[in-house]
Amino acid sequence: MASAIVALFIPIVALGVILSAVANLASPTSAASTASGALQGKTFYVDPEAKAAIAAAAAASKGNSVDAATFGRIADQPTAIWLTPEKHSTAEITAYVSAIEKAATAANQTPIFTVYGVPNRDCGNHSAGGLSATEYPLWVKAIAAGITHQNAVIILEPDALALATQCNNVSERVKEISSDLDIFAPVGATVYIDAGHSQWGPAADMAALLNQAGVTKARGFATNVSNYNDTAAEQTYAETISSLTGGAHFVIDTSRNGRGSNGEWCNPSGRALGAVPSKQDVATNQDANLWIKPPGESDGTCNGGPTAGEWWDQSARELASNAGW
Repeated sequence: MASAIVALFIPIVALGVILSAVANLASPTSAASTASGALQGKTFYVDPEAKAAIAAAAAASKGNSVDAATFGRIADQPTAIWLTPEKHSTAEITAYVSAIEKAATAANQTPIFTVYGVPNRDCGNHSAGGLSATEYPLWVKAIAAGITHQNAVIILEPDALALATQCNNVSERVKEISSDLDIFAPVGATVYIDAGHSQWGPAADMAALLNQAGVTKARGFATNVSNYNDTAAEQTYAETISSLTGGAHFVIDTSRNGRGSNGEWCNPSGRALGAVPSKQDVATNQDANLWIKPPGESDGTCNGGPTAGEWWDQSARELASNAGW
């Protein structure tokens, strides 16, 4: 799946400082136990340095008012900021996250981060990469060190559990996700573990993996990340998982599911923007519709697209046009 990376120039932070900051965090409190409506009352952060915003400014500078308006409207939606070790190393990531936290807090907003650096990421496919088993937990600790005032939503490792059987590393994946949850618990982040999507595998199989990983230590799970399945199908899938995981809450990525899926996950044609981010009724197990995959960013070098995570004008235009924007 494609990764989205925000370009900010952040000072490098020494690893010793990072680990010291993590060591001094408050005593653990799981995100699942913090509130019955974990996202209620929160306004999600709109990143002024998002690639859609940069593309809008570039279009405006060229006198292309149509693209500027379209890309600008996409940029106005609160969208997850993807954290990858390829863009921000262990030594750099604390300062990067801290800068976003500071900007979000000043705006009375809550940032959404997608953590995407697990070893053997994406099983070597379009978004191959990640860290070694030794370096990975240090990087996650460095992310946690940048989170302040319990003010962050974490989407944890897209595809990691869903691909575990295919990658033949179920045991390692479960341990890695469980360890991540322990790392994020002291900072009070609201964590949703990625749980694949409705067209990938049986809900019962995913529920079993989530239970093994310790989903009760998280707020819940996320579905449809970087995919296109319609919201109704995802809700059915997620509610089944929830019933098998002790009532875990969930969020759905609606960024590009306005027309549902045509069966293709990598830059399919004819898709549309989905429902804009919104919090759901606290009486349900669904906490929110979120834009986790930034619309306009490529899924990979397929169907004419650039490298995963790169901005693609054509995709942004089509998604917006098909949504009636």
